[in-house]
Amino acid sequence: MWSTSHPLLEQFRTDAGEPCRNSEFLRRHARRLVRDGRADQPSKALPVLRRVIDAGLMPELAVTDLYNVRETLQLKHILHTLARELGFASWDACKQEIDHCDTVVLDRYRFEQGKFGDFAQNWFPDEPTARAWQQENGGYIVNYGKQAVAILAK
Repeated sequence: MWSTSHPLLEQFRTDAGEPCRNSEFLRRHARRLVRDGRADQPSKALPVLRRVIDAGLMPELAVTDLYNVRETLQLKHILHTLARELGFASWDACKQEIDHCDTVVLDRYRFEQGKFGDFAQNWFPDEPTARAWQQENGGYIVNYGKQAVAILAK
């Protein structure tokens, strides 16, 4: 059976060995997404721009319209998008609460960064299906949008 504990928990520390604050992690991740969203390659930019549209930040724009003005994408847009993805109404609300949350709430973003790339992964269409599979086989579950992935680590 695969381990159901977090395979990387000890790695979430700053260079000084202190636990990395969730808000700081989100800011760093947002900066990376801004660079990707402004990229000339559609394969990098479009996934980020779709997330901004899905978060309802610019409902008047289609993804293609936003792609044409992608250089105007700002850090505040991405921070607000991440806050909405985490269930907060705004970045201001998120930054007040997120540091009090467990670090596992950010596993989706760590997964995007490839932090779990050294482990086998088993994808599922939703979390209940993944949890049912986990009961029999183990694995650490990470929710990724509407899908879920079991990170398989011994």
